[in-house]
Amino acid sequence: MSLKGKNAGCISSEAMRTLEFNAEYFGVSLLQLMENAGAHVAEEIASRFNAKKKVVVFCALGGNGGDGFVAARHLLSRGFDVSIVLSGRGCEITHSAALENWKALKFLQRSIPVIEVYDSSLIPKVEADIVIDALLGTGSRGKLRPPILQLVGCINSIQAFKVAVDVPTGLDSDSGEVIGPVVKADLTVAFHKEKIGLHKAKPYVGKLVVRNIGLPREFETFVGPGDVMVPLSRRSSGAHKGDSGRLLSIGGGEVFSGAPTLVSLAALRTGVDIVYLAAPDKTARDISSMSPDLITVKLQGNNLNPKNVETLKPYIDRVDAVVLGPGLGMEPETQEFVKGLVFAVERAGKPLLLDADGLKAFGSFKRRLKIPLVLTPHAGEYVILTGQKLSGALEHDVKAIKRTALELGAVILVKGPVDVICSGSRFKLNFTGNAGMTVGGTGDVLSGIVGGLLAQKVDGFEAAVAGAYVNGAAGDFVANSVGFHMVASDLLPWIPTVLDNPMDHLKVRKNGARAS
Repeated sequence: MSLKGKNAGCISSEAMRTLEFNAEYFGVSLLQLMENAGAHVAEEIASRFNAKKKVVVFCALGGNGGDGFVAARHLLSRGFDVSIVLSGRGCEITHSAALENWKALKFLQRSIPVIEVYDSSLIPKVEADIVIDALLGTGSRGKLRPPILQLVGCINSIQAFKVAVDVPTGLDSDSGEVIGPVVKADLTVAFHKEKIGLHKAKPYVGKLVVRNIGLPREFETFVGPGDVMVPLSRRSSGAHKGDSGRLLSIGGGEVFSGAPTLVSLAALRTGVDIVYLAAPDKTARDISSMSPDLITVKLQGNNLNPKNVETLKPYIDRVDAVVLGPGLGMEPETQEFVKGLVFAVERAGKPLLLDADGLKAFGSFKRRLKIPLVLTPHAGEYVILTGQKLSGALEHDVKAIKRTALELGAVILVKGPVDVICSGSRFKLNFTGNAGMTVGGTGDVLSGIVGGLLAQKVDGFEAAVAGAYVNGAAGDFVANSVGFHMVASDLLPWIPTVLDNPMDHLKVRKNGARAS
């Protein structure tokens, strides 16, 4: 089946980086993408000029430079006179795909001479018919530094036809902002999709051509390690307690104490600094005995009730996000508590995740909230929330869930064999996880992961997408270790492993991931 989603004509630099990481995870390597990109640049030039023309390719040490290396090789094979000006030393190239293409050029030194410019004083006098700007791509930020700063000036001074690879150097590909001297291109060859800022900077872009480099549109809707690697920032070495977020987890009742415990321990494993776990007094005391890492807030009553809302307001003000629902129970007084608590969180302006019994209670008074809202139902809870049963046909269900997300102004993560994550305008499908995760509590671990990311200021959609991947991948590591004889707490130690090295999931992924 085909699920292409909303096919906008532009893509952000962050979304493109995510897509490239995910493509490699799904079997299309960066080396393949680079080969296609460089070949297209060469093809565009060959379609405009006769062979024998002199081409100078300005490259840096990253992926954009690697595209330039490929273009140089293809142009040589088409009969062009090609040379390269490299910003830096070839021995300093660390980008894996660029390095492979650099190695190929080393055997062609007589045919493609290379001048290494590691100081601005080494910039040569260049004469050319065609100049290719393969210095910096979509990932560049901030002011240009020497010698690239001077190389941009050199490119602009040459009387030649100028071709920019993906984006002209010196241009912010998202905002279109000029971040210094900018290469003024006659032609820009963009890959996969136009970068958002290019249409705002037409004087520098010249004619824009967008070429496909082998990335199926469907990949944009598949969750992969890039959805973890790109949006999640690394902790600063100078961080203090609280800088990485505080979370309030509310749940538990007379019957259930494990569910909110799993939420809180999972959130701590994401790197959030502090988790307050609020539960009825006896339940909170039982939870306190389970782990010294948990800070419990002991609330009056055997079940949560409307009087508890006032007690929790100072904690709501103190934290960065709230998770509500696991193990609450469905007593009438608890449902009234949920309603009061939701409105208190809304007034405080804090992101909220609703799961399990909290989500069921919300179904009775649901409306659009003025805060970031994430809902994490399984198929049965989705029926309670909406009154509508999902069909089991993925394409149909995605449309239904997107409509619900739009109506509620929420991000909805429907857990299942394939997790469906929708906002009003976007959706993604997550394929990590396995049949052993039907054991109780894995959904609570998911809520803790997503809640922990929300507390660390991650966007609601991105937090839900990353959380689905991490939770499922942790379950796959467990299944690889003990089979399907797992319990939910087995997932907890694997959360940091997946967060730090999400691509490692390839080692345990089943042959032929759950396919759409």
